[in-house]
Amino acid sequence: MIERLLSLFREPQEERNEHTIEVACAALLAEIMHADHTLEKEEVQALRDVLGRLFRLSMEETDALLQSASLQVRQSNDLFQFTKVVNEAFSAEEKYRLIYGLWQVAYSDSQLDKYEEHMVRKVADLLYVPHSDFIRARNEARDRKSSGV
Repeated sequence: MIERLLSLFREPQEERNEHTIEVACAALLAEIMHADHTLEKEEVQALRDVLGRLFRLSMEETDALLQSASLQVRQSNDLFQFTKVVNEAFSAEEKYRLIYGLWQVAYSDSQLDKYEEHMVRKVADLLYVPHSDFIRARNEARDRKSSGV
Protein backbone atom coordinates (compact mmCIF):
# COMPACT_ATOMS: atom_id res chain seq x y z
CA MET A 1 0.00 0.00 0.00
CA ILE A 2 2.79 2.42 0.90
CA GLU A 3 4.67 1.54 -2.29
CA ARG A 4 1.56 2.27 -4.35
CA LEU A 5 1.13 5.63 -2.66
CA LEU A 6 4.79 6.52 -3.23
CA SER A 7 4.49 5.56 -6.90
CA LEU A 8 1.93 8.33 -7.36
CA PHE A 9 4.59 10.85 -6.45
CA ARG A 10 7.19 9.29 -8.73
CA GLU A 11 5.09 9.46 -11.89
CA PRO A 12 5.83 12.52 -13.98
CA GLN A 13 3.07 15.04 -13.74
CA GLU A 14 1.57 16.39 -16.91
CA GLU A 15 2.74 19.91 -17.62
CA ARG A 16 0.31 22.61 -18.57
CA ASN A 17 0.11 23.59 -22.20
CA GLU A 18 2.94 25.88 -23.16
CA HIS A 19 2.02 29.30 -24.41
CA THR A 20 2.97 30.39 -27.89
CA ILE A 21 5.48 33.21 -28.14
CA GLU A 22 2.74 35.50 -29.46
CA VAL A 23 0.44 34.79 -26.52
CA ALA A 24 3.31 35.16 -24.04
CA CYS A 25 4.27 38.58 -25.42
CA ALA A 26 0.64 39.72 -25.60
CA ALA A 27 0.14 38.64 -21.99
CA LEU A 28 3.19 40.59 -20.81
CA LEU A 29 2.03 43.67 -22.70
CA ALA A 30 -1.47 43.31 -21.23
CA GLU A 31 0.04 43.11 -17.74
CA ILE A 32 1.69 46.49 -18.30
CA MET A 33 -1.55 47.93 -19.65
CA HIS A 34 -3.41 46.86 -16.49
CA ALA A 35 -0.62 47.61 -14.00
CA ASP A 36 -2.00 51.04 -13.08
CA HIS A 37 -5.55 49.67 -12.72
CA THR A 38 -6.88 52.00 -15.39
CA LEU A 39 -7.48 51.20 -19.02
CA GLU A 40 -7.00 54.00 -21.50
CA LYS A 41 -7.75 53.73 -25.20
CA GLU A 42 -4.20 54.92 -25.92
CA GLU A 43 -2.82 51.92 -24.04
CA VAL A 44 -4.96 49.48 -26.01
CA GLN A 45 -3.89 51.07 -29.27
CA ALA A 46 -0.21 51.05 -28.25
CA LEU A 47 -0.48 47.38 -27.33
CA ARG A 48 -2.02 46.59 -30.72
CA ASP A 49 0.70 48.56 -32.50
CA VAL A 50 3.49 46.80 -30.61
CA LEU A 51 2.04 43.33 -31.29
CA GLY A 52 1.53 44.20 -34.94
CA ARG A 53 5.17 45.27 -35.28
CA LEU A 54 6.61 42.34 -33.31
CA PHE A 55 4.72 39.66 -35.22
CA ARG A 56 3.47 41.39 -38.40
CA LEU A 57 -0.18 40.72 -37.58
CA SER A 58 -3.35 42.10 -39.10
CA MET A 59 -5.81 43.97 -36.90
CA GLU A 60 -8.08 40.90 -36.74
CA GLU A 61 -5.19 38.62 -35.79
CA THR A 62 -4.06 41.10 -33.15
CA ASP A 63 -7.54 41.29 -31.62
CA ALA A 64 -7.81 37.48 -31.51
CA LEU A 65 -4.38 37.28 -29.90
CA LEU A 66 -5.32 39.87 -27.30
CA GLN A 67 -8.47 37.97 -26.46
CA SER A 68 -6.50 34.76 -25.99
CA ALA A 69 -3.81 36.51 -23.95
CA SER A 70 -6.38 38.18 -21.70
CA LEU A 71 -7.84 34.78 -20.88
CA GLN A 72 -4.38 33.40 -20.11
CA VAL A 73 -3.55 36.38 -17.88
CA ARG A 74 -6.76 35.95 -15.88
CA GLN A 75 -5.90 32.28 -15.32
CA SER A 76 -2.27 32.92 -14.39
CA ASN A 77 -0.76 33.80 -11.07
CA ASP A 78 2.75 34.73 -12.19
CA LEU A 79 4.78 36.16 -15.03
CA PHE A 80 7.30 33.33 -15.15
CA GLN A 81 5.17 31.12 -17.39
CA PHE A 82 5.20 33.89 -20.01
CA THR A 83 8.81 35.04 -19.61
CA LYS A 84 10.00 31.42 -19.80
CA VAL A 85 8.54 31.15 -23.31
CA VAL A 86 10.14 34.45 -24.33
CA ASN A 87 13.52 33.41 -22.93
CA GLU A 88 13.41 30.19 -24.93
CA ALA A 89 12.29 31.78 -28.19
CA PHE A 90 13.72 35.30 -28.39
CA SER A 91 17.21 36.58 -29.06
CA ALA A 92 18.66 39.47 -27.06
CA GLU A 93 17.58 41.92 -29.78
CA GLU A 94 14.02 40.58 -29.82
CA LYS A 95 13.86 40.84 -26.03
CA TYR A 96 15.01 44.45 -26.30
CA ARG A 97 12.23 45.17 -28.81
CA LEU A 98 9.72 43.62 -26.42
CA ILE A 99 10.97 45.74 -23.50
CA TYR A 100 10.81 48.80 -25.73
CA GLY A 101 7.21 47.83 -26.56
CA LEU A 102 6.38 47.47 -22.87
CA TRP A 103 7.68 50.99 -22.31
CA GLN A 104 5.62 52.25 -25.25
CA VAL A 105 2.47 50.85 -23.65
CA ALA A 106 3.45 52.33 -20.28
CA TYR A 107 4.05 55.79 -21.77
CA SER A 108 1.12 55.70 -24.21
CA ASP A 109 -1.30 57.53 -21.90
CA SER A 110 1.36 60.20 -21.19
CA GLN A 111 1.52 59.18 -17.53
CA LEU A 112 4.09 56.70 -16.31
CA ASP A 113 2.64 55.07 -13.22
CA LYS A 114 4.98 53.62 -10.57
CA TYR A 115 3.26 50.24 -10.95
CA GLU A 116 3.84 50.24 -14.71
CA GLU A 117 7.51 51.05 -14.18
CA HIS A 118 7.81 48.31 -11.56
CA MET A 119 6.19 45.77 -13.87
CA VAL A 120 8.47 46.62 -16.81
CA ARG A 121 11.49 46.33 -14.50
CA LYS A 122 10.26 42.96 -13.24
CA VAL A 123 9.73 41.63 -16.77
CA ALA A 124 13.14 42.91 -17.89
CA ASP A 125 14.77 41.14 -14.95
CA LEU A 126 12.94 37.88 -15.72
CA LEU A 127 14.09 38.17 -19.36
CA TYR A 128 17.69 38.80 -18.28
CA VAL A 129 17.77 42.09 -20.18
CA PRO A 130 20.85 44.09 -19.17
CA HIS A 131 20.09 47.19 -17.12
CA SER A 132 21.69 49.40 -19.77
CA ASP A 133 19.24 48.06 -22.39
CA PHE A 134 16.35 48.50 -19.94
CA ILE A 135 17.30 52.18 -19.51
CA ARG A 136 17.95 52.70 -23.23
CA ALA A 137 14.51 51.27 -24.13
CA ARG A 138 12.84 53.45 -21.49
CA ASN A 139 14.57 56.60 -22.71
CA GLU A 140 13.80 55.90 -26.37
CA ALA A 141 10.11 55.23 -25.65
CA ARG A 142 9.84 58.32 -23.43
CA ASP A 143 11.63 60.56 -25.92
CA ARG A 144 9.54 59.28 -28.80
CA LYS A 145 6.34 59.91 -26.87
CA SER A 146 7.39 63.40 -25.77
CA SER A 147 8.37 64.34 -29.34
CA GLY A 148 4.93 63.30 -30.57
CA VAL A 149 6.19 60.63 -32.96
